[in-house]
Amino acid sequence: MADVTKEQVLETLKTVRGPDLEHDIVALGMVSDVFISDDKVYFSITVPADRAKELEPMRLAAERVIKEMPGVKGALVTLTADKKAPAAAPAARPAANPPHGHAGHDHAGHAHAPQQPPRAGKIGVPGIGAIIAVASGKGGVGKSTTAVNLALGLLANGLRVGILDADIYGPSMPRLLKISGRPTQIDGRIINPMENYGLKVMSMGFLVDEETAMIWRGPMVQSALLQMLREVAWGELDVLVVDMPPGTGDVQLTMAQQVPLAGAVIVSTPQDLALIDARKGLNMFRKVEVPVLGIVENMSYFIAPDTGTRYDIFGHGGARKEAERIGVPFLGEVPLTMNIRETSDAGTPLVASEPNGVVAGIYRGIAAKVWEQVAGQPQRPAPTIVFE
Repeated sequence: MADVTKEQVLETLKTVRGPDLEHDIVALGMVSDVFISDDKVYFSITVPADRAKELEPMRLAAERVIKEMPGVKGALVTLTADKKAPAAAPAARPAANPPHGHAGHDHAGHAHAPQQPPRAGKIGVPGIGAIIAVASGKGGVGKSTTAVNLALGLLANGLRVGILDADIYGPSMPRLLKISGRPTQIDGRIINPMENYGLKVMSMGFLVDEETAMIWRGPMVQSALLQMLREVAWGELDVLVVDMPPGTGDVQLTMAQQVPLAGAVIVSTPQDLALIDARKGLNMFRKVEVPVLGIVENMSYFIAPDTGTRYDIFGHGGARKEAERIGVPFLGEVPLTMNIRETSDAGTPLVASEPNGVVAGIYRGIAAKVWEQVAGQPQRPAPTIVFE
């Protein structure tokens, strides 16, 4: 059987009526670039932000007709919010939500996140208490490794945790957490997250092959990101850690503008060039009114494994000084060690594989500082119980 083509998909979508009930969604220019991989079809439908819930049946209709096409194994279709979307009149702006409540406790006595009401214009994710973004101004600073160990640190401190790999172009969670295979679906729509080390995980890396080039424009990236966030069976989580791609592009703006983030953690190395880019990330989150929970100085120093001599390869203390300068918390220094690199490559993150180690303790301490700000109460890293 011949492969499904974009032209065939668009022709099929012409059977789906738009909001005006007179023209189809293709003619109205509502369909984003169509991407096809492994006989699965991906696209988004652009609608006004304030009519997203009302137009959900239209999304379901588009998804249904594509899934019924011969040769199509699945479809990932979502609504992309756009205040200037065609063929739809704007509705009333939603009212502002009340301030966030205080953290509570479950029956086991563990601190958990308040179910925070979303800010005006932002739709939360049912069951998730708080969403934290881990970001960096540039690549190569160890952001994803920091994100996964932060998530495991929060888990070790007694919380229910998930992690979303928001780097559509270069997903790293499948490798970092040693997870392979495809996620299952519930009723052909809701995706079950993958899981390892007690973390629930979702990544584009589970949906397409590792070597597939994701040649997507902004609307498609936004669409896939929001679907991985909102159409995944996360269950009840205290916190969802989002590993953002580096920089200040479409994904960062989508998360900041459409998702009620509890805050952002910025990862940087100590040298001035990295800090210049880190400032861009800090300023972006401040402009969109997302709290900056603090800065982590990664690759802060190197201790030679043979002599124990310390080397400040990238300088030292730059991120701490930057945090003090702009008035945000300094969360901690993570050294550059062979173990971090080796365990990351092997998919056995240090907090899970060496929970009693010095570096695992650093990550748990960072996690405790982050959570103290999110939940509004102090939290000490949980002690590690060792069975001899």
